[in-house]
Amino acid sequence: MQLSRFTDYTLRVLFYAAIHDDRLVTLAEIATYYDISIEHLRKVVHALAKSGYLATFRGKNGGIKLAQSSAQINLADIVNQSEGEQPLINCAQQRCCLTNQCSLQDVLVEAQQAFIHVLNKYTLEDLLINPKMRTALISRSVT
Repeated sequence: MQLSRFTDYTLRVLFYAAIHDDRLVTLAEIATYYDISIEHLRKVVHALAKSGYLATFRGKNGGIKLAQSSAQINLADIVNQSEGEQPLINCAQQRCCLTNQCSLQDVLVEAQQAFIHVLNKYTLEDLLINPKMRTALISRSVT
């Protein structure tokens, strides 16, 4: 299982905004820090703002910041929002002679639920407790 680039960028934006919670950060700043297209980030930030995870401010001195504390941002919620709750394999959309007899779909549903169950134990703050991660996000910051 692999998370989409959109989810990857979503988590990166949240990391950056959380570590710099004392100020507004800009899309350009995040794009430079991670070497990511600003257009990709624009879509990510729009989705995060629409979902209530980010607050956005327009204008010359505008930017973004977390709309809630990092302790309130659950990783399972973020991944579910970004990835959607689709099955790993959608047998209903496939032509397969095993469709009605196959148990693979049930196993994959169980595995996906276990994955989300583990993510549900952690918040954004839990990940940012790691001193190496905090140092990396602060030391390379672009202001």
